Amino acid sequence: MSYPPDGPYGYGYSEPTPWASGIAVIAFVALLSGAGVYAFGEALARIHPLLSVAVNLIAVGGVAPTAWRWRFQPVTRWVLAGLGVGVLFGWIALLA
Repeated sequence: MSYPPDGPYGYGYSEPTPWASGIAVIAFVALLSGAGVYAFGEALARIHPLLSVAVNLIAVGGVAPTAWRWRFQPVTRWVLAGLGVGVLFGWIALLA
């Protein structure tokens, strides 16, 4: 995908990327989403392990198209990165 000369957002100028606040948002959202995925997955695994796997896969499959469309939005991209990291760490914690 190629972007116009004024950047992917079409503002006509390019602002510097707010890395410090973006990484803080990623860390906070990853912590919350990882804890939520782990807690919910563990509760479902007590009922039946396959139920936990199925619900997690269905949830990620449902959210993925929307997340893919929002990946270039200025603020939302940080939240989506945190969600991705949190879900990944939540799954790793469930498998461990």
